Amino acid sequence: ALPISESEHCCIIKMNCFDCYMEDIDMATSMVIGTQWGDEGKGKIVDWIAERADVVVRSQGGNNAGHTVVVDDKAFALRLLPSGILYDNKQNIVGTGVVIDPKVLLQEIEGLEKQGRSAKSLQVSDRAHVIMPYHIALDTAEEASKGDAKIGTTKNGIGPCYADKINRIGIRICDLYDMETFKQKLAYNVEFKNKMLTKVYDAEPVSYDEILADYIKYAEALKPYVTDTNAAVLKAVKEDKKVLFEGAQATMLDLDHGTYPFVTSSHPIAGGASTGAGVGPNYLKNIFGVVKAYATRVGAGPFPTELLNETGDNLRELGHEFGTVTGRPRRCGWLDLMVVKYAAGLNSLDYLAITRLDILDTFKELKICVGYKLNGKDVEGFPANLKDLEACEAVYETLPGWETDISGIREYDKLPENARKYVERIAEVTGVPLGIVSVGPNRSQTIDLVNVF
Repeated sequence: ALPISESEHCCIIKMNCFDCYMEDIDMATSMVIGTQWGDEGKGKIVDWIAERADVVVRSQGGNNAGHTVVVDDKAFALRLLPSGILYDNKQNIVGTGVVIDPKVLLQEIEGLEKQGRSAKSLQVSDRAHVIMPYHIALDTAEEASKGDAKIGTTKNGIGPCYADKINRIGIRICDLYDMETFKQKLAYNVEFKNKMLTKVYDAEPVSYDEILADYIKYAEALKPYVTDTNAAVLKAVKEDKKVLFEGAQATMLDLDHGTYPFVTSSHPIAGGASTGAGVGPNYLKNIFGVVKAYATRVGAGPFPTELLNETGDNLRELGHEFGTVTGRPRRCGWLDLMVVKYAAGLNSLDYLAITRLDILDTFKELKICVGYKLNGKDVEGFPANLKDLEACEAVYETLPGWETDISGIREYDKLPENARKYVERIAEVTGVPLGIVSVGPNRSQTIDLVNVF
């Protein structure tokens, strides 16, 4: 046999050579992550990138997370459905890391169809955990019992469902199609949860028979959509399809890295998308961090740049800052780049997507937080202790406003100079380049600076 050169040998064993293997995979993937406390406008950015994608994957969270997407001046409020569902030719996946209330999902599918859209492209993970009525009852009862220490939960049963998942007593979608397993798990959980409801919280018990009957119906209705989405996502990536991963909530609500305990019950960061979608982290590329041009927060917890004055009220009214799911007014403040810098590191962001820039059109001057001081000293990193964070003094830079309507502009160079200076300062402080600038809620009101997909 002729001797084999080093390069030829490498090609022969290519599957064992990481560098060559990675060259063979074009990695046509992208991800959208919220960098603040949610409500940044992720739905619009996902919708924008999804136009060029083949597959859109929702990887975590539940129906407590709402996206509003505006298409042709028509608003669609999405809670569990991926934002790509508004396109006819996309594969839309609700992944393993999502907790699913079947009643809500079916209502959302029905509502979508009433608006002239179809959910036929939807796939739902057979490994995803199921929200049950006792989760909602416990969520409501526990939040009420906390008094002034309320977390601000949406009372949709998200936390208790994730808790059962961690405690290994959860019910998964696949269990709904194994009646023996489902009945056994349901009976155990109902007995245990009813003790909690009645003896700890003095609340009404739930009915095993009613839940069983309802969920048998839900399972039948959902059956056409249920599949092994882990395999589906991996197959799409390996076939070089353009796959977009959609995050719910945002970085500062991450269970481990957010402002705990004022957080959600899952991991809305890039690493969470990997586990929630069922693919390894090396498949995740082109990560966009969505940054609202000012800051908002729902519920309790520290908010260093919050404006409890007329300016904050003005931001709320101009931005229509009320919850998609709850209708609750959002707390408003100046943009906090300490938060965004923190998110940039946690998510290894490739690009920034600046949203709602047009809401600032009427301001004569704007402030952005570029640092914190605690007891007179500069703060390094991001404080874990909420008392420290609450005590932090925001260090602001003041920038001039542009005082003109930018909603009709479609080219970056045509934005007012002060608007460009504002977003470029965001990129400079965070160390992440600009990728998208949004100047309004419609698809058309988007300035794309990079060519993803």
